Amino acid sequence: MLALAKQAKAASRELARLTTAEKNACLLAMADAIERGADGIKRANELDMTAGAAGGLSSAMLDRLKLDDKRIAGMAKGLREVAALPDPVGRILDNRVRPNGLNLQKITTPIGVIVIIYESRPNVTADAASLCFKSGNATILRGGKEALNSNQAIAQIMIGAAKQRLPSFPEHAIQVVPTTDREAIRELLSLTQYVDLCMPRGGEGLIRAVAEASKVPVIKHYKGVCHVYVDAEADLKMAEEIAMNAKVQRPAVCNAMETLLVDKAVAEKFLPVIGAKLNEKKVELRGDAASLAILSQLKTENLKLKTATEADWSTEYNDYILNVRVVDGLQAAIDHINRYGSAHSDSIVTRNEKRARQFLGEVDSATVYWNASTRFTDGGEFGMGAEIGISTDKIGARPDGP
Repeated sequence: MLALAKQAKAASRELARLTTAEKNACLLAMADAIERGADGIKRANELDMTAGAAGGLSSAMLDRLKLDDKRIAGMAKGLREVAALPDPVGRILDNRVRPNGLNLQKITTPIGVIVIIYESRPNVTADAASLCFKSGNATILRGGKEALNSNQAIAQIMIGAAKQRLPSFPEHAIQVVPTTDREAIRELLSLTQYVDLCMPRGGEGLIRAVAEASKVPVIKHYKGVCHVYVDAEADLKMAEEIAMNAKVQRPAVCNAMETLLVDKAVAEKFLPVIGAKLNEKKVELRGDAASLAILSQLKTENLKLKTATEADWSTEYNDYILNVRVVDGLQAAIDHINRYGSAHSDSIVTRNEKRARQFLGEVDSATVYWNASTRFTDGGEFGMGAEIGISTDKIGARPDGP
């Protein structure tokens, strides 16, 4: 770990000398190489998928791990989008002249060495490496053991392409931790003289472990307990589409909905419709007494209903499980979210602008939406090309960083 950190620090100094054109040329070369190397990436990923299935990974987690042609194309697209972004380095944020003639400028500069620790989703390898490289930072990547083969294949392709395109590409600008030993991470995060920042991306257990062990600054969010609130004045067809997208498109991601809140004024009409559709996707529903009274009347086969416990309201399932609660008005929804949510992403569906503005102003989350799915909380969707993670901290980056 000491060797990796020293090499990264040296590479970060070399990265500072690269021009915007050189960085963009490397990123475009990486994108082309990812596409050309798709078959090799899929072979490496198949090894991880087989091991993951044998190891008992859930279907949602296996979906998170899988790399198909569409997701590989998405990685290449993300690299090209990062290349097209303005260079974040060297921007003058502030310029002032003091009465004594002293000219002060605030100019963006690279952070230095960033450690990225993540689970399951191997496409994070490309996202993290590209964003760090574009912003002039050396990165040390430590993916989960379940994606070891995929991560190594992606990183090797990117490094090789950059070296071929730019002979002066710093050899250790992108490094992958070669061991899955957890003690290696503890050691790496103690090297404050070489490592400048850590960004963990994964489940709450991983992020808490990293935050507690790290001696370097950490940008983080612990979990994604995201909500969709269907207001009394909602377009119910829109609410149905938003709720389905937020829950079942990819339930294992941090911006998937975990709790559906429905105003009591529309619950009798909306819950039977959305309940039947969620049941078609084999989603287990955990509700309060009011929602269960309505949902239990559904005449559908294999309906999975349970009474929600107090702990359920603050649980990130990352699976086909959804909490449902009937609430008495907007304020009750806001109070529920601020009590049980994780300050990640929350949405209101309503035609009423006044209520929407109140929701947007009073829900204390990194990202709040009006008539949109929580699944939009994503670097690519925000026009940033890619993302490393969502931060729910109030000091530093919020929501996307770096």
